[in-house]
Amino acid sequence: MIVVVHFLITQIPLSGLLSKMINYNKGQGKEQRILDFVIKTATKGDPKTVVNAIDKYCSEQEWAMNVGDKKGLILDQVLQACNPHTVLELGTYCGYSAVRMASLLKPGARLLTVDIEPYHLSIARQIVEFAGVQEKVTLLSGSSNEIIPQLKDKYQVDTVDFAFLDHFKSRYTPDTKLLEECGLLKKGSVLLADNVINPGAPDFLQYVRTSPLYECTHYPALVEYTDLVDGMEKAVFKG
Repeated sequence: MIVVVHFLITQIPLSGLLSKMINYNKGQGKEQRILDFVIKTATKGDPKTVVNAIDKYCSEQEWAMNVGDKKGLILDQVLQACNPHTVLELGTYCGYSAVRMASLLKPGARLLTVDIEPYHLSIARQIVEFAGVQEKVTLLSGSSNEIIPQLKDKYQVDTVDFAFLDHFKSRYTPDTKLLEECGLLKKGSVLLADNVINPGAPDFLQYVRTSPLYECTHYPALVEYTDLVDGMEKAVFKG
């Protein structure tokens, strides 16, 4: 059974989006400019102001591929309903969602976030530390298909309570299957996948929606900081 949950989402005009996506300062990466804006405008040790600063920069100055403020509310709700002890994020980017999730975790819970791009992890590490959530967050460098099989032995992960999929869309299905094969999912484990409509992950939707292992809920949404149609998919592992 597939449940569709609608959130009230305010549309953000596309006017000026292309200009926001242009790297207007050739001598400095966009991710570094996001970090600089956070340090300049957010409060050190306050995750909420860090998240708000990134949203402000990306909605007003340069678009970036964070989950964003609107879909972030869906992420918050699904995460809190799960009340996880161990969270896995595939696709760290600048650390926006890592900070957002870590700030909501209960005492003793931890988040492991994976990215293949060292530059992104370097920026994310600084943002995570500025937000003051570094004690809850472990940043892992490498590809998801390399890291996932190492989680049990190398990182002492028994099972994953909540997994946020926000990396290469072509990896959503194979990494979901890899989590299953490695025994990292238990009954009630929650997968939440971003951008399943735009740019899209049709094979992932086909897999989890037709598999007897999952119960799915779809959340219609918009691409971060735009009015382009998107969606998030929650898949609860039934064991």
